[in-house]
Amino acid sequence: MNASAAAPPVKSALRTLDVIEFVVAHRQGVVAQEIAGALGIPVSSLSYLLTTLADRGYLVREGRRYLPGPGLNRLRASANALPLADRVGPLVRALKGELNETASFMVQRGWDVEALVTEASDQALRYAVDPGTRRPLHALAAGKVILSALPEAERARYFAETTRVAFTPATRTSEADLTADMARIAVDGVAVVREEATVGIIGTAAPARLDGAFVGAFSVAIPAVRFDTALEARVRQALLRAAAALA
Repeated sequence: MNASAAAPPVKSALRTLDVIEFVVAHRQGVVAQEIAGALGIPVSSLSYLLTTLADRGYLVREGRRYLPGPGLNRLRASANALPLADRVGPLVRALKGELNETASFMVQRGWDVEALVTEASDQALRYAVDPGTRRPLHALAAGKVILSALPEAERARYFAETTRVAFTPATRTSEADLTADMARIAVDGVAVVREEATVGIIGTAAPARLDGAFVGAFSVAIPAVRFDTALEARVRQALLRAAAALA
């Protein structure tokens, strides 16, 4: 017997699809009680599902009624038509889900690094990063990955134009130290930054390319008290998988 044919359906997945299809079929909008009655879903369970679908943009709420959301258009769009944030968002969520540590996708903004997409860990002790947060390139793992990807002339301009602040006793600020860090990234494929931007936080990042062009870095931020050799290896592999999936 074919194993896939014998596999039972996943009830939660079917329920989610049923809700989306019901709302799409009623484009004038439906209230939660109508969905619950038609699909036989308890209102208490349905409310969490509707909230999640609305948060992800697959549904929108207008007053008490739910309607199809713009997120459904992403499912039809070609990959090349999607904004970078939409391309990397599922991979960032997968990183967070696999590691349960704060994961982000970072891009260059001038001589800063900016969090384009971020997912916070569920653990009580965690480092939170808000989307849009900017920090100087030299102190973050993602920033060093970005520096390592700059053309030589652009890198020279960076060192000529910036005054690099020491945020902690561990921050590396000199051109010699940062050049050595970039050489290490070229060999290792990832950057590991130990408490350089924030005391007690270790960042790891891997370069991300799309259609052969460098677009930013996947990164994970972890409290130092949890960061051991085994976790470092898991984080490294997860970041490289995310980067390979995007490429």
